[in-house]
Amino acid sequence: MSIRIIPQDQLEKGEKTTADTIPPLLFPRLKNLYSRRAARLRELADKNPLGDYLRFAAKIAQAQEIVLYDHPLHRDLYDRLVQSAAEGKPPLDIHTLPRDAHWQRLLHSLIAELKPEMTGQALAVLENLEKTAAGELETLASALLAGEFALVSSDKAPFIWAALSVYWAQMAALIPGKARAEYGEQRQFCPVCASMPVASVVHLGTQQGLRYLHCNLCESEWYVARSKCSNCEQTRDLHYWSLDSEQAAIKAESCGDCGTYLKMLYQEKDPALEPVADDLASLVLDARMEQEGFSRSSLNPFLFPDES
Repeated sequence: MSIRIIPQDQLEKGEKTTADTIPPLLFPRLKNLYSRRAARLRELADKNPLGDYLRFAAKIAQAQEIVLYDHPLHRDLYDRLVQSAAEGKPPLDIHTLPRDAHWQRLLHSLIAELKPEMTGQALAVLENLEKTAAGELETLASALLAGEFALVSSDKAPFIWAALSVYWAQMAALIPGKARAEYGEQRQFCPVCASMPVASVVHLGTQQGLRYLHCNLCESEWYVARSKCSNCEQTRDLHYWSLDSEQAAIKAESCGDCGTYLKMLYQEKDPALEPVADDLASLVLDARMEQEGFSRSSLNPFLFPDES
């Protein structure tokens, strides 16, 4: 099954009810999103061996909350949505969507917010980014979005991605469309922007028991059935791993067919779970999965592969 986003006025009358049975796509709710993430990161840092890095990530998330409201985005995406629907492609495809100067304004605002909070190497990185020419910043952004992480130093990547993420999340929240589930391509990439998930969340509330993958860029979430590999859609060789018990709130779903794993966060067991924060705070589970021979099918925006 694939998910296609089409303009609301192009939906046939009966489709709205069908789509709402299990919403295939949840656009980002930006109000307090980053401040909630920052609070969760600080909470998790208190008893985590990676506490210093979690607090570092919390500062970035809090700065994202500030620049989101300092630099609102106003854009009509209707024509873009019509075109992408006709082509059967994500409307905010990271591989084809032209970027404008807004994301660099977000980056420089992030830098201004973060400089008083940072010292040492992190401050030096921010000062370096502040002096980087616009063309070079575009080159770095394009490399990150293309997955060419070797071309961007791992100390710069989280700051650049933080600005790109706010930019894409702002656009995603403005999309004037509705998602429709269709047979076709797999669902391992975000139907809004074609980026990777950070983790999957088994929801509470109106989507209780349903699993959604959380995009690491635009903050949208899309539905993928449980007991199915989110990467290759096979069902025959799935296993679930945790560090403590079967009732753990965070598990890793591994697939023997494609050799990958993705974390599953169960909000019914811990309603405070936050995809980016809890994924980052559970790196011990990642180490275990790598020992077992599995590789991540996801990417955390605060944990890019080292350039070496």
